[in-house]
Amino acid sequence: MIGDVPGPSGAHVPVLKLGDVLLVTLQGELHDHAAEQLQQDIGEAITRSHVTGVVIDVSGVAIVDSFLGRVFAEIAATAGLLAARTVVAGMRPAVALTLVELGLTLPGLRTALDTDHALGLLAEPTSHRPHAPGRRESL
Repeated sequence: MIGDVPGPSGAHVPVLKLGDVLLVTLQGELHDHAAEQLQQDIGEAITRSHVTGVVIDVSGVAIVDSFLGRVFAEIAATAGLLAARTVVAGMRPAVALTLVELGLTLPGLRTALDTDHALGLLAEPTSHRPHAPGRRESL
């Protein structure tokens, strides 16, 4: 484990390194301070561990507000500047609908139906990205 971030009710958000990918699994509500801390920790972990990808599994998140949506986009932008790609996996339909209703298009943020698809997307060469099931360039 690379580190963890305080999450809801004092729990921690683990940041795990799997080969050349960081895996972050969110469960329940993520408060603003914890989301900001997670963003900082992911950037530091990318630099420290030289990973090329970040998967943020949000399958355990029922509600995403505009702040958390922007944090996801900022994590992707920061990771991109650090030569890593970001994929958000496991988004529930209600969460996707909420982000669309809020007008958050999240440019540069890729999504996948689940963690397996996300890892597959990150395994694809960056120069050639054919359309594959479970992959979207943005919302």
